[in-house]
Amino acid sequence: MISSPENLQAWLRLSLTPGVGNITARALLQEFGQPEAIFERSAAELQALVSKAISQQLRVIPVGLEKAFETTWQWLHNQVQIGTSQIANARVLTLADAEYPSSLFLTPDPPLLLYVLGQTQHLHLLSPPPDKAPRALAVVGSRNPTPQGRLNAHDFAVHLSQAGLTVVSGLALGIDTAAHQGALKGGNAHHPLHTVAVVGTGLDRVYPHQNHALALAIAANGLLISEYPLNTPPITSNFPKRNRLIAGLSQGCLVVEAATRSGSLITAKQALDLGKEVFAIPGSIHTTVSKGCHDLIKQGAKLVDCAQDILEELKDLPHREWHDAPRLPSQLNDTASTAEALLQVSQDHKLTLKLQEHLGQDPVGLDELQMRSGLSASQLQAELFQMELNGALGRLPGGLYQKLNPHR
Repeated sequence: MISSPENLQAWLRLSLTPGVGNITARALLQEFGQPEAIFERSAAELQALVSKAISQQLRVIPVGLEKAFETTWQWLHNQVQIGTSQIANARVLTLADAEYPSSLFLTPDPPLLLYVLGQTQHLHLLSPPPDKAPRALAVVGSRNPTPQGRLNAHDFAVHLSQAGLTVVSGLALGIDTAAHQGALKGGNAHHPLHTVAVVGTGLDRVYPHQNHALALAIAANGLLISEYPLNTPPITSNFPKRNRLIAGLSQGCLVVEAATRSGSLITAKQALDLGKEVFAIPGSIHTTVSKGCHDLIKQGAKLVDCAQDILEELKDLPHREWHDAPRLPSQLNDTASTAEALLQVSQDHKLTLKLQEHLGQDPVGLDELQMRSGLSASQLQAELFQMELNGALGRLPGGLYQKLNPHR
């Protein structure tokens, strides 16, 4: 928890220091404790963990730190009025916070800071007890859906919310918007966290602007979450990156409509990487926005045509052992084992990229690839699918795959 203005400024300084990403920051915090202690260390002490260039950056005040601190401090202490009476609370969660969502520690790159706006008294619902899975489902899809797709997203979300699931999406136009609206409609007093929007901008602005009223409604009945500092404008690269948080916060992922190259498929792939269930709604074979869902179904996603299909599947899933997920201790001064475990999460995630080394120029089947790579069937399918999305792989008749040369 942010304990003082100085503590907030130190966390912001660490997050804004050039060259210091989430992995480096976690290693530094594990070694030295709270961020204030990092900036008190000598260059020699810092260079035991980081390069000389980064150690030098850590000893320099980042450009814009003072403005970032003032903006964030004011945002934290000015409650946001929703309508005539409801209040949305603002929080900044650090990796050391007890309320930092547990499931995000299973993702490859948990953010150093999370900015949260809305019903923050219900943050604990995103960190279930060790024997429970998060009661949340990602609902994603095209920004330009068909009318039927928009209706499907809305109606599925209504029923999922009525059943007590929090609907997680990205506040984009199209399927995201319909999903949030449906979740708000289906929510009730027994289910206080109706929906969560993970956005790609700072929380002091709404993007797209057409969803301003929707964002206020979400803040009144759910949460808006961002890993990006206040004043961060819409930047194209931020939106695919935030998708890992949508997947991480959820028990599974429903893709309503998606083209073959779609950010929604990135979210589905990340859910697969985390061992979560992926669901897809089929559509017309003549509609471009159905092709991504059809590809997912071919790859093993569960075909669903009603919300009950999802609820039945989630009911039978084994509980995840969230308490086994590596996380920073609240005092940030235990042994280095926690930092090593956190680093290992990212390293394990990247290991599957070595699949490319096992793909020659000749066509090869799944069984042969699995034997060469040693990957599990689910890992292999997920990586092949992502390579195909990226144009690095071609699928041939007979269940064969072939690496493509982009320079030809």
